[in-house]
Amino acid sequence: MAAVRVEAVLAAAEEQEAEKRRSVTVEKELELEYDLGNLLAVDRNPPPAAALRGAGPRREALLQALARDNTQLLVSRLWELPAERAGGAGGPLVAQLPEPTFRLPREKPPPKPRPPTRWEQFARLKGIRRKKTSLVWDEQAKEWRRRWGYRRAGGDPSRAWLAEVPAGADPEEDQFARLRREKRERVARNELNRLRNLARAHRAGSAVPAAPLHPTGHQDRDELRRVARVARVSTASLGRFQPRLPKEPAEPPSRSGGKKRRFEPLLGNLAAERSRQLELLRDMGSKKPVLDVTRAVNKQLRQEEAEAAAANKGKKQSKRGKRGRRQQRPGRSGKKSGARRQPQQQKPAGGGTGG
Repeated sequence: MAAVRVEAVLAAAEEQEAEKRRSVTVEKELELEYDLGNLLAVDRNPPPAAALRGAGPRREALLQALARDNTQLLVSRLWELPAERAGGAGGPLVAQLPEPTFRLPREKPPPKPRPPTRWEQFARLKGIRRKKTSLVWDEQAKEWRRRWGYRRAGGDPSRAWLAEVPAGADPEEDQFARLRREKRERVARNELNRLRNLARAHRAGSAVPAAPLHPTGHQDRDELRRVARVARVSTASLGRFQPRLPKEPAEPPSRSGGKKRRFEPLLGNLAAERSRQLELLRDMGSKKPVLDVTRAVNKQLRQEEAEAAAANKGKKQSKRGKRGRRQQRPGRSGKKSGARRQPQQQKPAGGGTGG
């Protein structure tokens, strides 16, 4: 076995130590730009162009060495961040990354815009703009819900597990009972408004229809004025934004013939309002329906009279047929002749002859 010189052993040890130091320490002319939040390092140093020409083992080795050096710099920078043990003292060491500074490109293309609906196209054509949308984002349900009505955003306050006590309210009052009571009052108020709308529509439908507005050859001034008034109030704004004629009044007539609806004041006698609402709730909650006996009796009498009149009319029409008339003519003449011949047959029974 050949003897090993001490100088060769020391040289090999120094070379290994230098290799270890080189694997940890990397020197760059320009410092890298780091984005530790995204684990990103940008190298601005130009690589040697001669070594990257062509495809061969030298080029691959240079690229691998460049990637290793940059990764080493990034890892060394990560070790400078504050770290902590995850899951206790025996857990792994985790670094606290800062907020990212670079905006990375999207992994997938952006979503295509939703095609407009027919209403949106019509609104864009007519210039209609809505102030509020009907759908809002519900943070609790994590979905889009209606702003009002059933399954609205935020849920029903009367069914929530927590109710806030308003300022100035009695702290001993049951807020859940108050919310349920207010909900019942709102439902009753909406039902009352719905019934009023139905009654108003029924009255409007049962009214006597106006004369037809057909154009004729000779129309007087009153008829032309009536046609212009009907055409004006046929719009949604009741003619408020329509151009006016030279001698037309400033305020257009209303559809109700000049009668204005009267509403109760918003701020007024709260006791009367409360009594009306309680009476309405009492009538709606009672099992015994409110019945107008006089009106019900009159309605029943009118219905019976109409049925009797219809039955009598059907009988008369059946008797007045053509065949019935032809059969009744001989009978009528026979009755008259029989009535006239009776005295002539009774005369011989008396035994005498009259002059």
